Amino acid sequence: MSTRLEKDSLGSIEVPRDALWGAQTARSLHFFTIGQQRMPLAIIHAIAWVKWAAARVNCDLKLLEAQKARAIADASQAVALGSFDAEFPLSVWQTGSGTQSHMNANEVIANLATQALTKNAMGSAPAVKRIHPNDDVNLGQSSNDVFPTAMHIAILIQTTRKLQPTLANLRGVLLEKSVAFKDVIKIGRTHLQNATPITLGQEFGGYAAQLAICEHSIAQASVEVCTLAIGGTAVGNGLHTHPEFGSRVAAMLAEKLKLPLHRADNLFAAMAGHEALVALHGALKTLAVALFKIACDIRLLASGPRAGLGELNLPANELGSSIMP
Repeated sequence: MSTRLEKDSLGSIEVPRDALWGAQTARSLHFFTIGQQRMPLAIIHAIAWVKWAAARVNCDLKLLEAQKARAIADASQAVALGSFDAEFPLSVWQTGSGTQSHMNANEVIANLATQALTKNAMGSAPAVKRIHPNDDVNLGQSSNDVFPTAMHIAILIQTTRKLQPTLANLRGVLLEKSVAFKDVIKIGRTHLQNATPITLGQEFGGYAAQLAICEHSIAQASVEVCTLAIGGTAVGNGLHTHPEFGSRVAAMLAEKLKLPLHRADNLFAAMAGHEALVALHGALKTLAVALFKIACDIRLLASGPRAGLGELNLPANELGSSIMP
């Protein structure tokens, strides 16, 4: 495989000639060949959105020249939209601050931006025109504030655009069934023993109510996830960045992603702990318990078809076993 030589603060290292990433990604590939799990692309895309906003804010603050900022922002948006997913090969098992995947993103964005500015092959652009992954793409930022910010953004995107609409749809279907089954009277049970009568509609209405509780918990927990650590740089005091950088980046991301994002009031807490994510994880566990309970109920009520309860008829989509009919 043909290679090119890339340099960083540790020296030179060979990188595949056509790869968009650089020296630090190459080192991680060499020293962290652990497992098959890759850094989730949702995190990579979120990092790229942060880079998109950071380049524009740094330009507005007169810290980055307009031509460079535009090239970085365009490259970042392309990465965020998934156009270069193959350029992010690193294992999820890496340093605790996510530095390696963060630098993987900085290097890819820097090379894409350099290509756009120079129209030359990577590694051959004049020094004055090259976009630097640290000095330009990562201007005013640190892995310690970018990565937790990206975690929050990635989780919010997954939650608001995928989980919550799907959950609302499922609850809606259960509510429809509660109406459709409102006149179906059956026996209620406690510990599988016969109890008092109940309608099948009431049972399905109960399922819908369980999911409503879960929806509310997820929505409440998501509020704190909207707080971002950006602007704290390395340890939370914002050293080496503009005092308005974090709040401006958060506001720009909020507008772009249509999410109520804002910079955390206390950046030390936002970077040092993950209470917001723990709370949301707890809400997700509550949802998992509710879904499992509902699934077990339906499985029991649909047991049979001859010797079980057989109260529900589920579609026969496949054989249950290689030996049973």
